[in-house]
Amino acid sequence: MNQRESIAMRIGSLPSDRRSLLRAVGVGAAGIAGMPLLAACTTQSAPAGAGSSDPGASGTPSASLLPAPEPQVKPLLDQQKVNDALAKLDGTVQSAMDSTGVPGIAVAVVYRDQVVYAKGFGVRESGRPETVDAETVFQLASVSKPLASTVAAVAVGRKALSWTEPVINHTPGFALKDPYVTRNATVADLLSHQGGLHTGAGDLLEDLGFDQAYILSHLDQEPLDSFRASYNYSNFGYTAGAKAVADAMKTPWADLAEDVLFKPLGMSSTSYRHADYQKASNRALIHVPAGNKTWVAKYSRDADAEAPAGGASSSVRDLALWIRLQLANGSFEGQGVIDPEALGVTHVPHVVNGPPPTPAARTRFYGLGWNVSYDAQARLSLGHSGAFNLGAATAVSLLPGEQLGIVALTNGRPQGIPEAICATFLDTAQNGAPTVDWFGFTAGAFQKIDEAEKPKVDYSQTPPRVEPARGNDFYVGSYANSYYGPLKVAVENGALSMELGPAGRTTKFPLKHFDGDTFSFESIGENGNGLAGAIFAAGAGAAPGAAAPGAGGTAPNVRLDFYDQTGLGTFTRG
Repeated sequence: MNQRESIAMRIGSLPSDRRSLLRAVGVGAAGIAGMPLLAACTTQSAPAGAGSSDPGASGTPSASLLPAPEPQVKPLLDQQKVNDALAKLDGTVQSAMDSTGVPGIAVAVVYRDQVVYAKGFGVRESGRPETVDAETVFQLASVSKPLASTVAAVAVGRKALSWTEPVINHTPGFALKDPYVTRNATVADLLSHQGGLHTGAGDLLEDLGFDQAYILSHLDQEPLDSFRASYNYSNFGYTAGAKAVADAMKTPWADLAEDVLFKPLGMSSTSYRHADYQKASNRALIHVPAGNKTWVAKYSRDADAEAPAGGASSSVRDLALWIRLQLANGSFEGQGVIDPEALGVTHVPHVVNGPPPTPAARTRFYGLGWNVSYDAQARLSLGHSGAFNLGAATAVSLLPGEQLGIVALTNGRPQGIPEAICATFLDTAQNGAPTVDWFGFTAGAFQKIDEAEKPKVDYSQTPPRVEPARGNDFYVGSYANSYYGPLKVAVENGALSMELGPAGRTTKFPLKHFDGDTFSFESIGENGNGLAGAIFAAGAGAAPGAAAPGAGGTAPNVRLDFYDQTGLGTFTRG
């Protein structure tokens, strides 16, 4: 989990006009600038909740405390406004492709329970002729999360469990660092990122190739933030919550999603199994930029370990059916698929995921797998983004009161493209034309993310005065770590390397001398950000910087700074 994914998630339901955006982020004369404002771009204030029903002196509820009647709000959109926006949507998508070179995009729009738009643009793989269409399967990244909360709502509606039931009731092996949190964390806590796990907990284990069982069983070593009093976007916290749902239904997660959601809706191209994505004949490969608007399909991203949180794949044709279900409050083709009350719980604020940056700004919220916000007309807005640094970006945005929803999928590394497409369409539907340069706004935001993700130490730059390394025997050996497992440092063809990862599937990292007892290696996976450091301890009696070729003894431990983000990256010689 990286900052790009976290910020992309936050901007999955942007205010759909300039006035709402400025009010949301509290922008004054200085205009939109800086990441704090981006982080607030979905900040909306919630309407007042229902009142208490405590009896008054007469023994009946006080009139002032009764829930207010539902106002009859007339939709602000009509068919003509939506048609006008749809007429401009092709141009919006094509403009995004022309300006970025992203290989492929697919978009679908639902209005009043009808799929009114479903198209593909570009190609599935750069340099090949196969085109994207509405049936092309994309990896969804974190758009998997609102899909997962929909599955969970089915289970809750069927009384297999409740949102507020402790996870450990159904997953006995569930454990976090604090025993109190282990005993009390609920499905709702984990699906709203309130379990206390830090952002990224478990993600680096996934990058190394560890499976879901290993990762979830090692989360109890991760430090915790305040339980139910903090918000930290956590893929594996979310996965643990969804796993409890599958355990309660006594069905593996991928099978459960297929049985209770995908098959009933006819979502024949949707799956939480990476193998199904790979088998799809009409699938979009993931791409990263290669300079000058060119892209390359360089990586494969198997997200089975976090399947509920990020492992789904689907087409816009299928996702339009799911949007219809969401907008119809759990019904599809006139038949009830999900209990409306259970589904409705996913659509309301559960946690503040960012306080307002100014008194005039709105607070932003997270529900269960959804960004939840309210615009200047007090209309509910739901949305979510997905981002794989290895080459996928997705977004979905819904205006339930208007019965309008849009989903955009791309096969390129996140640059804000699907978010901008969704925001531009909704803005145009309501105002006739975009009131914000959404592509410029999101591109600038993601550029700042790139800058923020750079390593703290630039290991590509040779220090002014380099201390020599010791002899290879000082570093060679086996090192242990209870979280990441064993690390082996060896010599191959006269050069040091290290091996790390699950047994039988370790990754070899060549080590290059940087300075003294510090070596550099290339970080890998979804969270990789260039060169990282392997810092070997000098050992007892050795002064810092006193390393010399051939010095005796062995290093007692090595710290890998890239894997030490929560203090778990030190490996001790066995």
